[in-house]
Amino acid sequence: MNSVRFRLLILALAPMVVLMPLLLFLGMTRWTADYDEVLIANVESDLRIAEQYLSRLMVETGDDLQAVAGSVEFAQTAPAGFDAFFEDKRAALELDFMYYVPRGAVTDTWPVIQSAAAGQGRTEIDIFSGDALAAISPDLAVRALLPLIETEAAVPTDREVEDRGMVIHSAIPVTLPGRDGVLVGGILLNRNLGFIDTINALVYQEGAAGGSRQGTATLFLEDVRVSTNVRLFEDVRALGTRVSAAVRGKVLGEGRTWLDRAFVVNDWYISGYLPLTDSFGKYVGMLYVGFLEGPFTVAKRNAFLAILGAFLAVLLLSAPVFLLVAKGIFSPLERMTHTMFLVQRGNLSARNGAEGGTGEIGEVAGHLDDLLDQVQERDEELNVRVAQRTAELQQANEKLEETFRQLVMSEKLASIGEITAGVAHEINNPVAVIQGNMDVIRESLGDQGDAIQTELGLVDRQIGRIQTIVGKLLQFARPGEFADLERTVPLGPVITDCLVLVNHVVAQSDIQVETELEALNEVRIDPGELQQVLINLILNAVQAMGPRGVLKLKTEDLERDGVPGVCVTVLDTGPGIAPDRIDDVFAPFYTTKQAEGTGLGLSISQTLIQGAGGLIRARNRAADGACFEIWLPAAEQEDPPVSRTA
Repeated sequence: MNSVRFRLLILALAPMVVLMPLLLFLGMTRWTADYDEVLIANVESDLRIAEQYLSRLMVETGDDLQAVAGSVEFAQTAPAGFDAFFEDKRAALELDFMYYVPRGAVTDTWPVIQSAAAGQGRTEIDIFSGDALAAISPDLAVRALLPLIETEAAVPTDREVEDRGMVIHSAIPVTLPGRDGVLVGGILLNRNLGFIDTINALVYQEGAAGGSRQGTATLFLEDVRVSTNVRLFEDVRALGTRVSAAVRGKVLGEGRTWLDRAFVVNDWYISGYLPLTDSFGKYVGMLYVGFLEGPFTVAKRNAFLAILGAFLAVLLLSAPVFLLVAKGIFSPLERMTHTMFLVQRGNLSARNGAEGGTGEIGEVAGHLDDLLDQVQERDEELNVRVAQRTAELQQANEKLEETFRQLVMSEKLASIGEITAGVAHEINNPVAVIQGNMDVIRESLGDQGDAIQTELGLVDRQIGRIQTIVGKLLQFARPGEFADLERTVPLGPVITDCLVLVNHVVAQSDIQVETELEALNEVRIDPGELQQVLINLILNAVQAMGPRGVLKLKTEDLERDGVPGVCVTVLDTGPGIAPDRIDDVFAPFYTTKQAEGTGLGLSISQTLIQGAGGLIRARNRAADGACFEIWLPAAEQEDPPVSRTA
């Protein structure tokens, strides 16, 4: 895959392999979006046709009632014959109910009736309760009754039946001689399959004639299908099923028209939902039209596959033609690539020679050979210079490291010395005052002080303890001023002093301290420096363990490479060191306490131990926790004492 032949093939075919698919994808995406917009535009047009048909039906209902209200036949009909007259007219006009109310008897609160009573005819869609329908005609109440069918994604409901009726409700004022009142009529839309099938036939004439769009229409009372040609099964209409919660929320909740794809009963449709309002201005239902999305999805997929197949065919035909034309270029370039590979492996004498080809590629091959000759000559000169420069840099680096170590130690000891001097001054002054007052108390009490001699002795001991701690702190901060002249150190007392200095930190946590001080040999090291190293390790262990744990300090005599010495081990029960970072713990500025530490503690500790001829290392215990081991050579007893200043 890394050959010149393959790279040139990729370079030549990249526009077709990368850009063409990208352009095809963008084009298909845009075409799909436009195609979907066309489908949405179609369903929007279909929805307008259905809306116009419903509006025309409402207008025709009002016009029919107006014709009856103003007819001579109505004026000549005696009140006793009203029932037969209105029944004949109702049947002739294909209305579901028609009745006359004298103006003085108008008690209904329907806005359409109130408007007619005021002299203005009006036709609206109203929702009648089951009792209201039964009062008009028991048959209407039976026809409106629909059992609700549990529908996926619909709003949950405890209702089991829908007994309300959606009615085209029309009222016309009557002003004939001897007739003063309101003529009321209407059409029940529940189970009105003729109404919904007419809408479907008007909207989807192609589908009715075997065209590509398989459409459906539905009338909803709120979210319940009360009249539909959507099929639940082969010959069963989906009456009583309900619309999804998303559609209901947008159409009935917000009063907005839905124009998008939607899942209808058992399949996906390109759908349009129009909110319907009643005479009170409330959203009480929806008019729906839609057609199956499946055929159009198949058409889009087939178009995409056809274009993809054509692209692959062009690609398969183009690759062999390109390889045939470019065959004369591949061989010289591969030869140059092989030459550069040999040079990279260290064979600076590799050359293209006569196999470099002719023409422009041959000239490039010749120039490459000339450059390789120059590189080989300069490489020999460079190797000599690099060796010299490396030696100089190594010496400079050693000096820099030594300077850095001295600077770090000087800065740290200077800072700690300044702080501890202030601390000692601030502590010793009140301690001296306390001690002086204790003497005054003894003199004042005289023999009477014998009764509290125990308490006074306790205070004296605590004052002595404070002075001891301050002295240890000063010894730690400025070890050169307190260093033993002989530099021969027994480890037991040093560890004991360290525990005294860190006792206030250990006491803040539930940490148990265990010691096994079995070493008999003494070591040659500045005790202050050793104390600094041990305190650093102890504090690190305490911080790693957190609120509780076990801190263990061990000393034992141990030979290393035939040299007698002492091994000091500091063990904790904390989380241990990350395995991939064990080699970094002694690196300068490495720390896991980003907001607290400087990362110099362990680096300085390593420097101090190595300066004394010892070794320090870190490892994880078999159980939880970390282990730091310090090995120091044993002091030679016959050596004379040596003094050391800071």
